[in-house]
Amino acid sequence: MSENKKIVIAVDGHSSCGKSTLAKALASRLNYAYIDTGAMYRAVTLYGLRNNLIAEGKVDEADLTAQLHQIKITFRYSEAAGKSETYLNGENVEEEIRQLPVSRSVSPVATIGEVRKHLVALQQEMGKNKGIVMDGRDIGTVVFPDAELKIYMTASPEVRAQRRYDELKAKGEDISFEEIKANVIERDYIDENREESPLRQADDAIVLDNSYFTPEEQLDWAFEKVMERLNRNGN
Repeated sequence: MSENKKIVIAVDGHSSCGKSTLAKALASRLNYAYIDTGAMYRAVTLYGLRNNLIAEGKVDEADLTAQLHQIKITFRYSEAAGKSETYLNGENVEEEIRQLPVSRSVSPVATIGEVRKHLVALQQEMGKNKGIVMDGRDIGTVVFPDAELKIYMTASPEVRAQRRYDELKAKGEDISFEEIKANVIERDYIDENREESPLRQADDAIVLDNSYFTPEEQLDWAFEKVMERLNRNGN
């Protein structure tokens, strides 16, 4: 795919609905860069937890904001894992940021205006040359409002909770389905009702309810939408 055919693809949607799975696969098929913005917020959250800036769901906003300049987030491709992994200040934290302690606290951290402003600036810099697939909560509405293709993903809370439950159980974590479901519903509420960049469907986004899609089916669906956009743009 030549340089003049590269576009920005924004994938937004609810937690645990497979945004990253789709975005990674789509980026691989297109030979685009993949940016996991959720991992960036999770890395900031992990930093806060490690430095006692978050306790019992309460975030010390002033101190966390003051320390943002000390938080360096990078992505490196792992040949062994076959995927891009998240690094916090040089340490691979890909597994730790996916665990429940971070999941419980990431939504409150993501409501902090200065955190969002800081990370959005980083994300926009990453995408300035196009040829990227970026997933998150506000990519099509705030980070890249002019993205050529916007996909809004969702699935029922029960389906999303089951997926997350299966994922964590496979990693050996002792967690109940009801606790996971409660976390999914709580995160939906926080994401949709926060003051800073709430989760919402962009007016020009295409909705993908993947409750009953396989990963292969949703990838084919998304790839078809990309081709439609490229053809529509005369590329």
